Amino acid sequence: MKVKAVQVPEAHKLVIIEKECPKIKDSFDVQVKVKRVGICGSDMHIFHGTNPLATYPRVVGHEVAGEVMAIGDSVKTVQVGDHVVIEPISFCGKCYACRKGRQNVCKHLSVFGVHEDGGMQEVVVLPECQVHQVSKDLDWDEIVLAEPYTIGAQAVWRGKVEAGDTVLIQGCGPIGICILKLAKIAGAIVMMTDLDEKRLQFAKENGADYILNAGNVSIEDEVMRITEDEGVNVVIDAVCLPSTFELGIQVASPAGTIVVLGFDERPSSVSQLPITKKELTVVGSRLQTNQFEKIITLLNEGKLTHNGLITHKFNLADVQEAFDFIEKNPDQVRKACIIFD
Repeated sequence: MKVKAVQVPEAHKLVIIEKECPKIKDSFDVQVKVKRVGICGSDMHIFHGTNPLATYPRVVGHEVAGEVMAIGDSVKTVQVGDHVVIEPISFCGKCYACRKGRQNVCKHLSVFGVHEDGGMQEVVVLPECQVHQVSKDLDWDEIVLAEPYTIGAQAVWRGKVEAGDTVLIQGCGPIGICILKLAKIAGAIVMMTDLDEKRLQFAKENGADYILNAGNVSIEDEVMRITEDEGVNVVIDAVCLPSTFELGIQVASPAGTIVVLGFDERPSSVSQLPITKKELTVVGSRLQTNQFEKIITLLNEGKLTHNGLITHKFNLADVQEAFDFIEKNPDQVRKACIIFD
């Protein structure tokens, strides 16, 4: 049996290939019929050859929802017919990071759709530990966002966001909105920045307490005005330019935390003085660690909904059109996904 898959054989080239259907080989394997795959910025970077971690050829896709087709003899947590989402990381379990419970930065980390072939194919097989059951009552469009929500949950966890904290999220893109949703669930007061007024208004619709257009106002002045000159307790940088990192240091309150999500290799110019004077904590946030259970509970309880975050859906046959549309219309696309029904 053959299945179709979306492969990037080399930078700037996207093809639909036919390959052998992945089969169960291990007693803990789960075979999943893919229903939805979200298109992530990292997929676009792989297509453009700008993801430094990817190798080619590569079947992309790591935001995956589907239905269990078959299970290995030792599988206990899912059954045939279950609706599931995919956790896209595998790790060694032995290195320092893994021993510290930080498998997301394992020395031998492998990310589904980046270091190994991913989920933008009709059938996938993964170990049971990477397959999580969700309610059948939920629409596929809701559960396909589970993985992006875990990125938001990780950033909120890394920032140690608590009820009543003031939080500045820089960037109202899909990940910024996911962070917003999790920060509001945590009980924070949230400010969002962007240059796009439509994105800012969408953030407002999804719970942002304050929206700040970085092209029209001084973010530092506005933050200090809103917080009565204290600064924000947590800055989460989902824009990840040298300038946004520098701004985060300036607007953070004493004892504040700056969370950085980006991979920009350009250096920032940051003085040591505000870090020491305010005793700031600066942390990175990559992927997620043990966040799927929390996100699935919130999804199942109806406390997390996409509320317009998915704006475009494309059939598998139109995947090139999907990538082209996202690239040419960034102002129109919040989140797009590929339908495999």
